[in-house]
Amino acid sequence: MKTIFTFIAIIFFGTAAMAQNDTKEIKVDTTTAGVELSIEIKTVEKNGAEVARLYKFKNSRIKKELTFRTKNNSSKLA
Repeated sequence: MKTIFTFIAIIFFGTAAMAQNDTKEIKVDTTTAGVELSIEIKTVEKNGAEVARLYKFKNSRIKKELTFRTKNNSSKLA
């Protein structure tokens, strides 16, 4: 009996919620504004020579650091 009553109550409140009149959307007047974009690019020349290192393998320094092993990591023979 309790389940039947709750089922009927859910259906009743659901249909009552759907039967309400929704307010219609109100259209809003929009205004447009002009935008002016001005970009100035300044170039600066450097007279110094820069050195770039080239590695044979990608991330070689990181891989070297990750493969660091101590004496305690090695297995010992009994």
